[in-house]
Amino acid sequence: MSDVATYREELRAWLRDHAPAPGPATDIAAAKAFQAALCEAGYAGITWPREVGGQGLGPEYQQVYSDEAAEYELPVYPFLIGMGMCGPTLNDLGTPEQRSRYLPPLLRGDEIWCQLFSEPGAGSDVASLQTRAVRADDGWVVDGQKVWTTNAQWADYGALLARTDPDRPKHSGLTMFVIDMHAPGVTVRPLKDMSGRAPFNEITFDSVRLPADAVVGEVNGGWHAAVTMLGHERVTIGSRRTAKTNPLDYAAVHALARDLGVDVEPEVRALLAELYARERVLELFNVRVRQETAAGLPPGARGSVGKLAGAMLSRFAVDVVGEVAGPAAAGWDDERGDALAVAVTSSPSSGIAGGTNEIQRGIIGERILGLPKEPAVDRGVPFRELKVGTQR
Repeated sequence: MSDVATYREELRAWLRDHAPAPGPATDIAAAKAFQAALCEAGYAGITWPREVGGQGLGPEYQQVYSDEAAEYELPVYPFLIGMGMCGPTLNDLGTPEQRSRYLPPLLRGDEIWCQLFSEPGAGSDVASLQTRAVRADDGWVVDGQKVWTTNAQWADYGALLARTDPDRPKHSGLTMFVIDMHAPGVTVRPLKDMSGRAPFNEITFDSVRLPADAVVGEVNGGWHAAVTMLGHERVTIGSRRTAKTNPLDYAAVHALARDLGVDVEPEVRALLAELYARERVLELFNVRVRQETAAGLPPGARGSVGKLAGAMLSRFAVDVVGEVAGPAAAGWDDERGDALAVAVTSSPSSGIAGGTNEIQRGIIGERILGLPKEPAVDRGVPFRELKVGTQR
């Protein structure tokens, strides 16, 4: 029996004994307890370096975990940003002190992270952000606003992208910081989506003080740090295996069609076959990306391929559900809730979060297909000379 096969059997047995019953994503105590149990059992940070508390294993072990975990609805959502985006970026660019301070508590489930990039006037064009970080005697002072921030209502720390030099062009005057989300001057307000949930937040910073060692990477090198994190983000979003309980998963949609007695109709069978094929192709693509990343090849623009394919798959699954269930697909019951209706109404966000589909197509066209760059009149122009909203 190979090591990977043994690992699978042991993990399968551990999940069978320790996976909790499905519960609300807002149960932070349950999420932290399960993350701590994962870490203690050696299933957190599977490919992360051992010196920061990871397991130092290859991508084939991470794939085994993804396969087996998909059989359950595990309470890991609050740690998605930290484990998939902020943590890997600190692994890449953080100082030894930052790595030893922030990564072990993240793996243990002690601390939750969020990503602070988007602003009301800087979504797809995040380099147009206006949140400012100004040098102070002992560090930095931050003023500004962020929006559409996932998990900020629970976060202990965030990866903040702020403008530190408005006299540079917009891409070269940015810096990434670690920010304490409980610091004086940080205000978090929830934002509801059309499903009635509040997964996003608006955050304001009013003279928030940061220490000098809060910088991730280089001062005014924040665009490189942002691109690094966005690469991890797109791989995370694109490659994330949904639980078998996800109502837009092929197995769930097929079961719905069977329960409604429409799985025998040729048109429905063709749609189900295409849904299965799209899921499988995306899964195999992401396995390859993880293997190449572990071999030292950064995901780069390939992360945009997976992210775009995942967003398109989500929308296609909604179309299939609409054909299978008709208007009932979006039916809502306030007392019992409806997972299918939530999934359907939340689906449009898949083409926006982490960069719109249009942005992903532009990245793929320019960086993979070698197409000419789109014309831009703001390249090389100091940010303070651009008419971007109301300059602070």
